[in-house]
Amino acid sequence: MELQAGCSLNQSVAEAFATAGLVSGYVHLRDAAVEPLRYVIPAVSPDGQHAAWYSETFAPQGVCIIEDAGLIVGLRDRESFLHCHGLWRLPDGSLRMGHLLPLESRLSRRAKAEVWGVSGAAFEVQDDPETNFRLFQPITSPEHPVGRGRAFIAVLKPNVDVCRSIETLCRNQNVTEARIMGIGSLVSAEFETSPFFDSFATEVLIRDGEVRKGHCSLDIALVGLDGSIAEGRLRPGCNPVCVTFELLIVTN
Repeated sequence: MELQAGCSLNQSVAEAFATAGLVSGYVHLRDAAVEPLRYVIPAVSPDGQHAAWYSETFAPQGVCIIEDAGLIVGLRDRESFLHCHGLWRLPDGSLRMGHLLPLESRLSRRAKAEVWGVSGAAFEVQDDPETNFRLFQPITSPEHPVGRGRAFIAVLKPNVDVCRSIETLCRNQNVTEARIMGIGSLVSAEFETSPFFDSFATEVLIRDGEVRKGHCSLDIALVGLDGSIAEGRLRPGCNPVCVTFELLIVTN
């Protein structure tokens, strides 16, 4: 899809989805110029009512380049809304990562994005009593007929291992080979080769994910409470979800 400049990223994606007759799906965005760019990173909850919270808004000056980002697209209060985690290059050349604020960030030039549209189901923001957040949840959407290909959307709850849960989801759907896309949060991170990343709340982007012969492999990037970034392949069985993890699983 081509995303138009001059309006919020949320509106750019909403208009492109509407033109294509889509309501929900996943967007992979690379090499996109954004000005202004507004984002947050994980922070300690100020009220004790949440496992984690958001930092103050970061507002770099000038054109920033989104190098790699994942966008979950769905509905909030019956309007199109997206949830985005990604990595971006600031004008001074430094690399940052976080949770992009889609209503406050704007493309400064047209951008092309790789898009997977979902039919027969959708992500919809709902109250989640366990986390005390409003979060995307998967719902059936019979008004949108099932299209070509086979896929399913899912949301993982807190404290379950991300890789093992994806394996269980696929096994329950009789899927042994799949591509995995999504964003979410983890309680710290244990990698197969990279050093342990110690941060009780993180924001995560799946950069490359797959299930092969029933086994899940996730190569991710994440940002922690202090803004530091880590990348690598997760060690299965060692990485519990912090708040939520939103997934698109496309079968091979």
